[in-house]
Amino acid sequence: QVQLVESGGGLVQPGGSLRLSCAASGSSFNIDAMGWYRQAPGKQRELVATIFTSGSTNYADSVKGRFTISRDNAKNTVYLQMNSLKPEDTAVYYCNRPFRVTSWGQGTQVTVSS
Repeated sequence: QVQLVESGGGLVQPGGSLRLSCAASGSSFNIDAMGWYRQAPGKQRELVATIFTSGSTNYADSVKGRFTISRDNAKNTVYLQMNSLKPEDTAVYYCNRPFRVTSWGQGTQVTVSS
């Protein structure tokens, strides 16, 4: 069973930056695409960034040009660099495998507010 642990969230002012990390247990990390999701209060969870095993990436229109997803297979870790943050980015952020979804971690809260 893969376990996912997200970290790096916090309170940041509009226009600021944060870097999220997701540590994954298990030996299959480097054969799976990984994604970052977010869930704002009262809204459904949405996929905002995906990184495939090839290293290619895909982003939701709402974050394109501001967020960058990356992975370190040696550390079984996926990252989300978030720049030019907006209040509407406020949410709990989660990571998971888009094509083989496993148990969700606790997520990490990102709050963008002045």
